[in-house]
Amino acid sequence: MLVELQEERIKNTRLISTTVETSSSPRMVTGLRLRITQLRIKLTFLKVIISCYNNPIDWIQSLRYLIQLRRRFLGSNKVHKMVYVNGKYHIGLYTPGWNSNIYEEYIASQLSDFKPITKRKVNRFNTVFLAITKKCALQCEHCFEWDNLNKKDVLETNDLQAIVKRIQDKGVSQIHLSGGEPLIKMNAVVELLNSGDKSSEFWVVTSGYKLNENNAKRLKEAGLKGVVISLDHFIPKLHNTFRHFNDAYYWVEEAVKNANKNHIITALSLCTTKDFVSEENLMSYMELAKKLKVSFVQFLEPKAVGHYANKDVFLNEEQIDILEIFLEK
Repeated sequence: MLVELQEERIKNTRLISTTVETSSSPRMVTGLRLRITQLRIKLTFLKVIISCYNNPIDWIQSLRYLIQLRRRFLGSNKVHKMVYVNGKYHIGLYTPGWNSNIYEEYIASQLSDFKPITKRKVNRFNTVFLAITKKCALQCEHCFEWDNLNKKDVLETNDLQAIVKRIQDKGVSQIHLSGGEPLIKMNAVVELLNSGDKSSEFWVVTSGYKLNENNAKRLKEAGLKGVVISLDHFIPKLHNTFRHFNDAYYWVEEAVKNANKNHIITALSLCTTKDFVSEENLMSYMELAKKLKVSFVQFLEPKAVGHYANKDVFLNEEQIDILEIFLEK
């Protein structure tokens, strides 16, 4: 469901994400600590299941359902590492951090698809993407919002706050603020974070624009959980060309540095174009991600919408296989 929601919102992507091992905060969890944490997460599953259902038979069946659900989306791949930051353990970009009330509500919401829950309120949504502006300084090759870009914004900050409240009233695990470039409206982002309640994690999807040290500090203090920063090549000049802006790569490096410094979870998002997909390029990209000390990398598969409309951008089966094999590696 999470991948389907991502595809429905982004429309030009198929998503694969993985963790990047680093030696500084946020830090990776592996080995014995990982196994102990996984055991504690399973105990959280049982706690949530018991709080949702009275019948022990439902306890067993719902636990099986969660296991089957995981296998349906992740296959037989095992979790080899997690990201630990701000006292929480993160398995992926679109799963709330454990150990938290948001995580427990997320699990309860998954269970409601197995059998309706009457004992507690469950979230209507897992992940919601909210575009807060049409403005952007870039002209990215793959922009799915190309037809709407830099048109007049029709929503004021109070309108956006009302939308966030309505979404949170229905229940949502994560809200990702996007655009355009959301940090063009930095003050609005801060106001949204301050006015939103703590029942959801808030993320920003950005090119890195204006994510300087001061703004990173403001965002952290307002409650931002993480940033997904677009980087479409490990070679600065090629990323700048792809984004049609000479400082695009510089923004990425500064954004990652400033977010990490303020203990905001960092992720890189890569549009895996036909020209880019190779074992060598993917490994070079991941080495850069490790050097930058990001926690996650997301691969997005291009599709023929927006600026790519009517263009031959779809990956073939061989290229998709390269991505999937690389993900496992």
